[in-house]
Amino acid sequence: MKITVIGTGYVGLVSGACYAELGNEVVCIDKDAYKIKVLENGGLPIYEPGLQELVDRNVQEGRLYFTTDLKRGIKDSDIIFIAVGTPPLPNGEADLRYIEFAAREVADLIENYTVIAIKSTVPVGTNDRIKQVIKEITVVEFDIVSVPEFLREGSAVNDTFHPDRIIIGGESQKAIDRMVELHKPLNAPFVITELRSAEMIKYASNAFLATKISFINEIANICERLGADIREVSRGMGLDKRIGKDFLNAGIGYGGSCFPKDTKALIQIAGNADYDFKLLKSVVEVNQMQRMGVIRKLKSALGELKGKTIAIWGLAFKPGTDDVRESPALEITKYLLKSGCMLRLYDPIAMGNFRSCIDNTNIFWAPNEWDAAAGADAVCLLTEWDVFKNIELKMLATYMKQPILIDGRNVFDIQQIKYAGITYYPVGLSPVNEMAFELEKRNGTN
Repeated sequence: MKITVIGTGYVGLVSGACYAELGNEVVCIDKDAYKIKVLENGGLPIYEPGLQELVDRNVQEGRLYFTTDLKRGIKDSDIIFIAVGTPPLPNGEADLRYIEFAAREVADLIENYTVIAIKSTVPVGTNDRIKQVIKEITVVEFDIVSVPEFLREGSAVNDTFHPDRIIIGGESQKAIDRMVELHKPLNAPFVITELRSAEMIKYASNAFLATKISFINEIANICERLGADIREVSRGMGLDKRIGKDFLNAGIGYGGSCFPKDTKALIQIAGNADYDFKLLKSVVEVNQMQRMGVIRKLKSALGELKGKTIAIWGLAFKPGTDDVRESPALEITKYLLKSGCMLRLYDPIAMGNFRSCIDNTNIFWAPNEWDAAAGADAVCLLTEWDVFKNIELKMLATYMKQPILIDGRNVFDIQQIKYAGITYYPVGLSPVNEMAFELEKRNGTN
C-alpha cells in the first residue's frame, strides 16, 4: 500500500517507519521544514530506542520518504494517517486546530477514494466532526476511521510491532477492511467499533492506567507512615490476576505528553456531557501532590533548604526518552531554585530539552552522574536510567558532602544501601539508616 503520515512526532514518525518496515511505501509529511531537513539528512528530531536503525534501513531500501509538500505526499495514497498534536488548552480540553487544519488541507487535495485515519488522540465526536468538515470541501469519495495508538515512549517501536490489540473505529466496511489488511502482519487481535467508541477507548485506557499509578502512590504514602514496605505490597497485589503487576511501582507520579493531557481532557469531556468525573479529578490531584514527596523528604533530611546543594539524577519523565513534558523534575527543580538551593543536574539523554525549559545561574549542568553528585548535600533520583541504577553506592557516598539519597523510583537494594552507609529515603518505605531517624527528629518532621 501507499501510506501517508501527516505529523512526524513520536506517533507519526514511529508509525510511518514501522509501516514501511512491513513493506509499504510511506511518505511522512510535516510543515516544520527543520524537522524534515533533519530526517532527510539522516537524523531524528526525537530520541527513541531502535528508531534510527529502522528509519535508516527503510530510507535506504526506498520505502520511506520525508517531505513538506502535502500535495506530492498524498498523491495516490491508499491511507492518509493524521498524527498531529492535540495539545491541552488552558482549561484542559484538547486543542483540535491542527487536526482540523490538516483535514481541510487533505480535503482540498485528494483525487481518488481515500481512507483518512485519525491517529491523534481526540475527544469523543471529533472524527464525526472531521468527516463533516471534509464533506463540505470535497465531492471525492472518502472514509474516516479512528485508529488510536497505544505507544509508550522509550519502547514505541516494540509496541508498534507487538501491540496488545488494534482498535479500528469506522462506519464503512470497505475502509475497515483496508485497515485490517494493513495491520494483519502484526498478528494482534482486532477490536472493530464505532468511531466514538474507538475515541473513548484511548482516553479510558490512559485514565485507568493513571488511576492505577495514583492509587499505588497513595498506598505507598500510607506504608511510609505505618512501616509497611510498598514493594512487598505491590508484589502481593500484582499476583492477583484481576489486578496485574503492571503500573504498580510506587514513585513520584506520571508525566509525559499523554497521561497528564489525556486525564485532564477526559475530565473536560465528561464535564461537557454534564458529568462530574470525581475519581479522575482525584487521580490528577494525587499525581500533582506525589512529586512534592521529594521535597518533604529533603526537608526531613536537611531542614532548611536555602543554601543547600542538591543533585538531581534524571530529567526526562521516564527512561528511554528525551521527553521532558510534564516531567516531575521540572516542578521539583523550580521549587528547589525558589527555595534558594544550588542544583547539579544530569540526565544521559534529556539535558538539552530540559535546559530549553528552565535555565538558571544556580544550576550546574553536569557532564555525568558523578560530577552531579560531587559535593552535594543530597542526591535525588527522579528517572530510573540504568546508569543510576548501577551506580557504585559506596563510592557515591565518598563523592557527596552528606551521603543522603532520595530515591523517587525505589531502584536500590536496601542491603547495599546499608553497606554503603547512605541515608536513604525511598517511596513507600521507612527511611533506611539510623541517621535518617535522627535527622527527622532534629528537623521536626517525625
